[in-house]
Amino acid sequence: MKASEYRVYNRDRSYIPRVAAVHDMCGYGKCSLGVAIPVLSAGGCDVCPVPTSLFSSHTLYETWTMHDTTEMLPEYLDAWKKIGVDIDAIYSGFLGSAAQVDIIKQLYETYGHALHIVDPVMGDGGKPYPTYTPELCQAMVGLVDGADLLTPNLTEAAIITGGEYQGQNIDEDEVKRIIDKLLAAGAKNVVLKGIERGDGKVRNYLAGQDVDFDYTTHELLPFKLHGTGDLFCSALAASIMAGRDLFSSTQFAGEVVHDAMIVTKDQPEYQLRGVSFELVLGKVAALLL
Repeated sequence: MKASEYRVYNRDRSYIPRVAAVHDMCGYGKCSLGVAIPVLSAGGCDVCPVPTSLFSSHTLYETWTMHDTTEMLPEYLDAWKKIGVDIDAIYSGFLGSAAQVDIIKQLYETYGHALHIVDPVMGDGGKPYPTYTPELCQAMVGLVDGADLLTPNLTEAAIITGGEYQGQNIDEDEVKRIIDKLLAAGAKNVVLKGIERGDGKVRNYLAGQDVDFDYTTHELLPFKLHGTGDLFCSALAASIMAGRDLFSSTQFAGEVVHDAMIVTKDQPEYQLRGVSFELVLGKVAALLL
């Protein structure tokens, strides 16, 4: 099936889907729940946060603190069950410990009908993030099997598949090989982010067990920003939960990131603070028009 014909989620326009967003929360800096909550809300979703860690700021800052919330999560989620919370999709990102993978799997069991959207946030530029131990990276691999949508960058794909990070400029045959390995590991659909070939474009490739191989493109801007991966996946999830097809959702997510990056350049300390998405939320809200 063509990706432009495939919908991961069929939206009833009168219904507001509930999305458990399993991410960290940063007090300062643009990323994680600070992105997922407003973007998914603008897309017409009821966002139910599951905070995996509390950070004073994101980890690009010279000084930051982290509080691992693993111990509180079982009681937190048990309280949801006691009050009859139902969930339509589980969208996971940055995790604070290997034990949190088991907590996500328990969420899958509790809400067996929910979509599994997995952004395997582990690293970038060929390196894992500072808090990601080999144990945590290995545990993250356990979320691939059964993922309705998996959205790794090339660093994360290398960690998951046990391959070598080859930089952002890889040819289409290598892209296919990586995606095929991720699908063979149990992912139902994959969006592989951020392929750059020196032609002024960035490509995001997509394929699924029942979806043809395809890709989207948008302009490659001459600077990098923290939080663009979180914004891409949150916009992608918002579009999917709005009932849009996989191809147009991937294209939409790239456009949202591109437009937000342009806005960001006018903000103070933008290169460290991260991607400013607030002025493009109207684009997300228009998904349901």
